[in-house]
Amino acid sequence: MRAEMADFLRHLSLEKGASAHTVKSYREDLTQAVERLQESFGKGLKVSQVTPRNLRTWLAWMQEQGYSRSTIGRRLSAIRSWFRYLRLREKVDSNPADGLKGPRKERKLPRFLTRTEIDTLLEADQGEKRLAPRDHALWEVAYSAGVRVSELVGLNLDDLDPDQGVAVVRGKGKRERLVLLGPMAMEAIGRWMEVRACLAKTKEQNALFLNHRGTRLTSRSVHRLLRHQARLSGLKEDVSPHALRHTFATHLLDAGADIRSVQELLGHRSLSTTQIYTHVTTQKLQENYRKAHPRA
Repeated sequence: MRAEMADFLRHLSLEKGASAHTVKSYREDLTQAVERLQESFGKGLKVSQVTPRNLRTWLAWMQEQGYSRSTIGRRLSAIRSWFRYLRLREKVDSNPADGLKGPRKERKLPRFLTRTEIDTLLEADQGEKRLAPRDHALWEVAYSAGVRVSELVGLNLDDLDPDQGVAVVRGKGKRERLVLLGPMAMEAIGRWMEVRACLAKTKEQNALFLNHRGTRLTSRSVHRLLRHQARLSGLKEDVSPHALRHTFATHLLDAGADIRSVQELLGHRSLSTTQIYTHVTTQKLQENYRKAHPRA
């Protein structure tokens, strides 16, 4: 089974163009599944011998072990994709994961900042450090455009159109979309560009956001920098880059933006993914109603 798994991972990387992070996630999920299946049904178990009953036993074991519903669903999806690939390569006669359903996915309300909190974060003193303009530009762009952290650090100079106030980002599956950059975000980028010109090691360095070494900033660094800025701003909870994306969507819907427009700006394929933000705004309406209505 290991050889077939390695072949599938190569297919994802070389033929599908999946990111290193995606391939790593598939490797971890499939490795866990293979190890458990072989422990339960014998080390000699082959991919062609895996049955729906084997997979149901594996799913039940994960539930007994207390794995979250999202983890179980993700691992089942990985197995289903793997066997779909094996079926196309005629390594198996059927896909044993077809027809199997994972647990219903939890719909947690996303963490987002209030308008007061986001103003506090963006207007707080960034300090006298050399890269303060970069950090301020990071938060302004993240909130203005609602981008994922991977899209934020993946921005290149030639992705920007300052005249139109837009940028091209590459989202999941390398799908490109236009995002909007407001005046404050463009002003912050302009201040950062003055510093960036002295930092870039070569003219060929195309990344918009650089680290102190003059190379592209990483997602991990953005997480660390934002946590630090949240503490400086006096915010009680840690703030993640994804919380800024949630904040972007929630504030747009609060202000009456059309949900289809928000879906397009976020780069969601399915409207149902965007609809979770309507629960947030509905919850806020209910709270305001209970506070304001005499008989609520």
